Amino acid sequence: MAEDPTLLDELLDTEGLAGRSETAERLLWPAELFDQLVELPPTPILRHDPRPGVPDSELTSVEVLQHYWGYEAFRPLQQEIVEAVLAGRDTLGLMPTGGGKSITFQVPGLMLPGLTLVVTPLISLMKDQVDRLRAQGIRAAAIHSGMGPEQMQHTLDNCLWGGYKFLYISPERLASASFLSWLQEARISLLAVDECHCISQWGYDFRPSYLNILELRRLYPELPILALTATATEETIGEILSVLDFRPGYAFLRKSFLRPQLSYSIRRCEDKSAMMLHILGRVPGPAILYCRNRELTRQLAEELDAAGISATYYHAGLSYKDRELRQARWMRGEVRVMVATNAFGMGIDKPDVRLVLHLTMPSSLEEYFQEAGRAGRDGERAYAVAIVTRRDSQLLQRRLEDSFPPKEYIRHCYDQLCNYLEIGEGEGLGRSYSVDVEHFIRLFHMRPVQTYHALEIMQLARWLRYEEDGGRSRLMFLIPSSQLYQPHIGPDKLIRAILRSYTGLFSSYVSIYEPDLAEATGYTVEEIYEHLARLGRIGVLHYIPQRQVPRITFLVRREESRLLQISPEAYEERRRRMADRIACVRSYIEAEETCRSRMLLAYFGEEEAVPCGCCDVCLTRHPSGLHQYVIDACRETLERLFLTTERPSLPVAELVASLPYPELEVYEALRYWASELDGLVLDGAHLRREV
Repeated sequence: MAEDPTLLDELLDTEGLAGRSETAERLLWPAELFDQLVELPPTPILRHDPRPGVPDSELTSVEVLQHYWGYEAFRPLQQEIVEAVLAGRDTLGLMPTGGGKSITFQVPGLMLPGLTLVVTPLISLMKDQVDRLRAQGIRAAAIHSGMGPEQMQHTLDNCLWGGYKFLYISPERLASASFLSWLQEARISLLAVDECHCISQWGYDFRPSYLNILELRRLYPELPILALTATATEETIGEILSVLDFRPGYAFLRKSFLRPQLSYSIRRCEDKSAMMLHILGRVPGPAILYCRNRELTRQLAEELDAAGISATYYHAGLSYKDRELRQARWMRGEVRVMVATNAFGMGIDKPDVRLVLHLTMPSSLEEYFQEAGRAGRDGERAYAVAIVTRRDSQLLQRRLEDSFPPKEYIRHCYDQLCNYLEIGEGEGLGRSYSVDVEHFIRLFHMRPVQTYHALEIMQLARWLRYEEDGGRSRLMFLIPSSQLYQPHIGPDKLIRAILRSYTGLFSSYVSIYEPDLAEATGYTVEEIYEHLARLGRIGVLHYIPQRQVPRITFLVRREESRLLQISPEAYEERRRRMADRIACVRSYIEAEETCRSRMLLAYFGEEEAVPCGCCDVCLTRHPSGLHQYVIDACRETLERLFLTTERPSLPVAELVASLPYPELEVYEALRYWASELDGLVLDGAHLRREV
């Protein structure tokens, strides 16, 4: 998009305008989305084949990049990470959103002799990357909860016999004893840990399942680890290195988080809806609008459609099919705006997003930086705008209180959960239960948001283990077998496949697996579902489709909750750190004198950044008539070149040459500071000290 010199200023002009926290969720994906490979996919059309017939292991990393991706050179930092991995070093790579993290393990994975094991938090990311690799003629597979035992075993067998180069798994898979046993037979050459910040228990997105990676480190102490993330503070970096037990000589490579073409701005307006429409009217092109309420995503999408702005919405409560269709329509440009909770965005590769709008700020600058960074990946001007009201700062503080309910409430929640599951005193140790948490909340009149966070704290306190369990669909016939083949019932092909595949169907519920039935009948999974639902409606059978129900395993016997301990690490320390993160977000949205980009970069340890020149603060007009960023940059350069040195004078030309701004503006800024700073005199072509 061509730069409009007035656009940034107009974005900051507000005249004329009336004045349960969503976490990234694991998604269940049916197995047909990962079509099992029977034959290798066709060789893709390649833009460059540097040495025909030469195996990948004998190519250079740049030649592998050219052969499979068609790129002539790596992006900044990619090659350094690749070379560190090929040298066998444990490596931590920090690359901002859109920096091309996947290339850094896919290229060496092709060159190394064995299998690359990729741990990633979302099954949607697995699907996306496996599909892309297969399209490029690269053998890749995933193990996920939507697969049947036979499909899973078939995939693992192929990995053992060299059928695949990449195997994607979730961190939860590493808790499986059978999978760990299989790993000891496999030839693993590299472990890639994506979104590795999730391993930090003090970070903004800690996931206890990531600690399962430690068992893999125990099994393979010499296996190179490549840990990757787009956001990590200095504290989080230290914990990643410690928890993953990086070996001496490890590589830590980071790319600056600076995004010079991305304008960060805060818009203060009590009517967020009006401001949203105003900004979308000023910035053309694809957009993402983030809020933290599922129902609000639908309402806002309808409001935008009514205003003539095509939109759809996305949240983790939608079915997998709806999520896929909505995401695909937005990716293809059929709708302009995606209204979403923070369940959307990870792994999305759409380079031409021009605008990311936040109607609700996240609880940390790490999360905000990731979401805002989905704009402008093509290097063109893009905008990240947060619309805030006077209440937003207080709402952030309330989020802290909800995330750490009083300990008395946590103990009450534990007692009521045991009552709900009918666990007597002294019982429950090691037992697992499927729990409809929403039903539990309704039945016992619990506070929804605080209850979910209470369960999280119970898990961290080692009272219980909370897992998402996909479960299997269940089915039972309601009529005798002799009546199944009447003309009005049908389809015979499906009924015969069910009877051949399962037993006990006429006396009790039996778990079934729709993808297996689809393979046996030639129907799609959706058609299997529709046929079974119809047979249920006419009374032939009772069909309970698969649904995601959490499973809770108790790690202690039930006793009086007042006797159970909640460690400081599980409560007080985590609360303090979340309070610090929220304080940083509040400072960011309340600040009016510090460049937004500089604030974000300083948060991630980049203290030397210069004013960006394109955020709302930088574009504010100083009383001198100049933009604030020119005034600030001039003062900082004066400090560095003159005021903190013993030099008696400084040529104005030297100062002008050191700043990327028009000479006249710099001269006016110098005139301003000469009038404001004692002992500084602007004398023609020189600045001098006056005693």
